[in-house]
Amino acid sequence: MKEINICGANRFDTYTKTRAASRAVIIRGDDILLSYMKSEDTYMIPGGGAENGESPEECCIREAEEETGLIVKPTRLFLTVNEFYEEYRYISCYFICEIAGISTSHLTEAEMRAGLVPEWVPLAKAVQIFSHHNDLAGTYEEKRGLYQREYTALTEYMKL
Repeated sequence: MKEINICGANRFDTYTKTRAASRAVIIRGDDILLSYMKSEDTYMIPGGGAENGESPEECCIREAEEETGLIVKPTRLFLTVNEFYEEYRYISCYFICEIAGISTSHLTEAEMRAGLVPEWVPLAKAVQIFSHHNDLAGTYEEKRGLYQREYTALTEYMKL
């Protein structure tokens, strides 16, 4: 398993807060399943923050089901990305997942307002979408960081 650090220009010398998350890389043929927020015109790999006492694998399974309606089986943790912004260290564990079943999504109120939907996207197109992270520098830092993280994860996935 590889570990990569991404340091934002606004990072503090030391971090005082940590947030852990897991993300599900779900591949079907040449496509990857992404979560798309219509209101923000933003793509991301399905996943989110761990709840108290939850293992990274449990978080991955829960978040994938909540966002996509798919029950997944994480088969391999292939990457951990540590992001440092202001006083935060954000940890994202990326798992390769198999589809084990179908359920229903359970979106949060914020995700519903954002129009979050699962969308199958050709893997090459997903890499291209996320590759434009530097174009967002100075205009939309949160999306720039998200796209840099996802681009890093997909380029590492493609090396496997």
